[in-house]
Amino acid sequence: MKDPIALFWFRRDLRLFDNHGLFRALSSGKRVLPLFIFDPSILDELPRDDHRVHFIHQQLQKMDAEWSALGTGLQVYYGPVLEVLEKLSATYTVAEIHTNGDYEPYARQRDQKVESWAKAQGISWYTHQDQVIFEPHQVVKSDGTPYLVYTPFSKAWLNKLGGMAPEQYPSETLLHRGLGIASQRVALEDMGFVATAIDAPEAKTEVQRIATYVDTRNYPAQDATTKVGVHLRFGTISVRALVVQALGSEDNTYLKELIWREFMMMLLWHFPHTVHQSYKPVFDRIAWRNNPDDFQAWCQGKTGYPLVDAGMRELNATGFMHNRVRMLVGSFLVKHLLIDWRWGEAYFAQKLFDFELSSNVGNWQWVAGSGIDAAPYFRIFNPEEQIKKFDKDHRYLRRWVPEYQEFNYPKPIVDHKMARERFLQAHKAAATN
Repeated sequence: MKDPIALFWFRRDLRLFDNHGLFRALSSGKRVLPLFIFDPSILDELPRDDHRVHFIHQQLQKMDAEWSALGTGLQVYYGPVLEVLEKLSATYTVAEIHTNGDYEPYARQRDQKVESWAKAQGISWYTHQDQVIFEPHQVVKSDGTPYLVYTPFSKAWLNKLGGMAPEQYPSETLLHRGLGIASQRVALEDMGFVATAIDAPEAKTEVQRIATYVDTRNYPAQDATTKVGVHLRFGTISVRALVVQALGSEDNTYLKELIWREFMMMLLWHFPHTVHQSYKPVFDRIAWRNNPDDFQAWCQGKTGYPLVDAGMRELNATGFMHNRVRMLVGSFLVKHLLIDWRWGEAYFAQKLFDFELSSNVGNWQWVAGSGIDAAPYFRIFNPEEQIKKFDKDHRYLRRWVPEYQEFNYPKPIVDHKMARERFLQAHKAAATN
């Protein structure tokens, strides 16, 4: 085709509504070719039954059906990104490529390569702000350095927002400006993947849930959280719409959770080395036990501590774990079992539906005490006391560990008091090295 077109590249924004980059592409005055690329550089690291790949595939099918009803099919490819783009540029006269920004280390490196290639081809390259309200460089101290503590960051974030609803982009009203070609599809099996039985949790963002979030969010037996993590991760929901809803609540607890997500993104953007290294060097000097049998007991939910086991079993069965329980199981792995936080981070990365690198790394380092604005290293949760505080009626325990009061339930693999002292001594020894 000779007429110049715009290409819109979906990544972490799998929706046709309020999609900033898509709106800009459709507003360019050119017909738009919608594209998604399954990248082997990412997929090759995943198990063949990965539930997130299945979820992405399902979302693409939904988008394709909606767009195809208007005469334009979504173009889905499997292959190295540059090879796919080169193929399309040989078929069409691509004048512009639009996409939404991605701030993780691999994505930044990939996008730099694509931008360089596009410029060499005379193709204009545009990235747009979509998965965050403020990009990682936009909320910083007056001297341009990043905030290292959440509270002042959140205050600066809120001040920048100014209580105003963020601008939304009605991309759904412009879909008729698509290129008007048939769909290009890729089956899961073509990529070596299979469908799974684990479904993503449905986002629940009704007004009452957000209004009572401050009172209900800490109790894992209650269906009280919004479960938007996976939908923010893959962009099937608009963060702008969530912020608008949160601003409508008298209590800002839920809004602050959205700000925490952007705090984690900002930290990873400024400190990408924290993917593999503790921000506080002392934690990389700790003599970790890293006992593989203890780690497997933790992974399988067989530690003998019911609330820890319940959380891990929920994760393994559903790809989700309540945030209050995530803090406990993370603390338990690092501080009770003396296992490197990176082992836990990697396991969560494999299992969590809502895995997002910045939040996973940042929250694991927070609970371990090794990160920026982390919980103090000496904050060590008592698993039994956590039951009394957050599941006193044992509803969550009975759901996931029904045998916890039976003789066949395993004895605790470690004594709480001993483990606490052991971790404190290991930290002290590392600090004096």
